Amino acid sequence: MAKIEVLKREVQILSVKHDDYICITDIARYKDAERTDYLISNWMRNRNTIEFLGIWEQINNPEFNPIEFDGIKKDSGLNSFILTAKQWIERTGAIGIISKAGRYGGTYAHKDIAFEFASWISVEFKLYLIKEFQRLKEEEHKTLGWDIRRNLAKLNYRIHTDAIREHLIPPELTPAQMTLVYASEADLLNMALFGKTAAQWRSENPREKGNIRDQAESAQLLCLANMENLNAHFIAEGIAQPERLQRLNQLAIQQMRILTADDRRKRLEAGSRGDAEGAEKSGVEG
Repeated sequence: MAKIEVLKREVQILSVKHDDYICITDIARYKDAERTDYLISNWMRNRNTIEFLGIWEQINNPEFNPIEFDGIKKDSGLNSFILTAKQWIERTGAIGIISKAGRYGGTYAHKDIAFEFASWISVEFKLYLIKEFQRLKEEEHKTLGWDIRRNLAKLNYRIHTDAIREHLIPPELTPAQMTLVYASEADLLNMALFGKTAAQWRSENPREKGNIRDQAESAQLLCLANMENLNAHFIAEGIAQPERLQRLNQLAIQQMRILTADDRRKRLEAGSRGDAEGAEKSGVEG
């Protein structure tokens, strides 16, 4: 469950089978906080709304009941016609609108439908809703990208520890002694990339949560993933730890120069485009 704020109103967003459903009950509160169900029902009794909902379902829902839909569309021209979200779902098997009970209860609609409802409530609200929804999606994509890189580092860590277990830990070592070897190799990578061990970082940052790798930037995590693979290869070749540290440090320096230079280049290009657009705009206004 995610939330966005639109014109000082909180709007909840529900993820259903990888699709986003926006709470149209929250949207209705912008117009009348006391009669949200009435507003939704009033919108749904409109013939144009019925046709829109029916077309959406026919495109996206193979289980949609077209016979019931035709009957509802025919009745929508009558003054006595009333249709609630629950009735629409039960009669047609619709999936574009769902009713949810409980703590986060209310009527939710697929984003395509929710934007249409928001337009009926207020064009201004719809535009701000779309803006905030897009901002949320951009933030989610950034977080997802970081998680993928973090998970890649964790996967390579498994490869790394397997190499340590196979080539560096004799069978007679106790579990406590094995832990020391793993920690030593982890700190080998920390020293090569960050210039300090995990204990040194914790001593310097007592108030920070997590560990030195949890605070790493995406470029550092990508570099770390590459280093773990290479160190596993070095271990298998029987290269001593001091030489591995030197090689990995040189690799870290080289890769971070490339990665950070690429980030700076992208920022400079973005800044140049912004300057160019600003200059063009000034020229037009002048």
